[in-house]
Amino acid sequence: MAKKAILRILAGLLAVILIVCIGFGVLYFTRLQTIKTLEKITDYEDGYNLYTMTVKYDYSIDDIINSGYTDMQEFVDAVVRESLPLLPVNIKVPSYGCSALCTTTTDGNVLMGRNYDFKLDTSALMVLCEPKDGYKSISFAALNNIGADRATAGLKTKMACLTAPFIGLDGINEKGVSVAVLTLPSEPTMQDTGKPKLATSLLIRLVLDRAASTREALELIREYDIFSSNGRDYHFIISDASGNSVAVEFDCESNGREMVVTPTDAITNFYIMYADKVDPDQDNGMYGKGSTKKRYTAMLDVLEANKGTVDRDVAWEALKAAAQDLNPEDITSNTQWSIMFDNTNARAEFVLRRHWGESFSFEIRD
Repeated sequence: MAKKAILRILAGLLAVILIVCIGFGVLYFTRLQTIKTLEKITDYEDGYNLYTMTVKYDYSIDDIINSGYTDMQEFVDAVVRESLPLLPVNIKVPSYGCSALCTTTTDGNVLMGRNYDFKLDTSALMVLCEPKDGYKSISFAALNNIGADRATAGLKTKMACLTAPFIGLDGINEKGVSVAVLTLPSEPTMQDTGKPKLATSLLIRLVLDRAASTREALELIREYDIFSSNGRDYHFIISDASGNSVAVEFDCESNGREMVVTPTDAITNFYIMYADKVDPDQDNGMYGKGSTKKRYTAMLDVLEANKGTVDRDVAWEALKAAAQDLNPEDITSNTQWSIMFDNTNARAEFVLRRHWGESFSFEIRD
């Protein structure tokens, strides 16, 4: 009798193990398919390269938001549960220094250009997402933030790349909506009106997946309380195929950090809404460093000098005018990548780490 009882217990344990193994296999089948799409595109001597990946697994932005995170660690934990269930992975969120512009060329194409500036060197990952309930998009993630600069080097870095849909810094979707995040020197935005909380990088994923225009993007953002990641403050530039380009900021002079939308053709690391308070020759406190306004002016000067004849080459010249070499004392120096988003044709042209002679084009609708 005792022998039969032991056999029943063993059979039960084996059944549980089998169920767990099957469940794990189902859970990770499409994630392993995603990993198989990882590809190294460049082979630069400095070891920092461009990679691409197509997301094959289903993810849920809503599950991350509904997890109820109230601080950065809880947000990271929610991202890990969504992208790497049952596996412990540590990620961090960076400070984002940058420049961006939006212009319409003489042939009617709307371009949004973006420099991602950050003191620490990084590889980049182009992430293609095709959510069942959203728009197809491409976005770009900094791989040093997840310890995966050599993304294809081993299983650990490949698995870490599964978090990439939620750590993008900029992107464009099939409807021609492009978005980028840039850092600010003010205190972090922590809105608290009772709405669900939306973290910085998740805002980018929300816009790319669900907004068909700048107007729709703004409507989406207003449904949430904004939660700034990693102890920094941020603003965003959003543009669409019609040329509607705006800065989305959260008023640093307001206790409630109300959202303010300002039409603009360029943006750097100072408040567009308080541009008149930013002197190019001084620090300016929470409003932004004057040096960042000089980058803003440099872009606009190029566009103004070519008014009426702006084309792709001119737009690139404007981006190059704001690109930066490394300054060890400035976290928002050292241009890691530059992108020209073509909102009209839903594509992106990418240059890594100022290798201006070598660009890579990605088309969403192809």
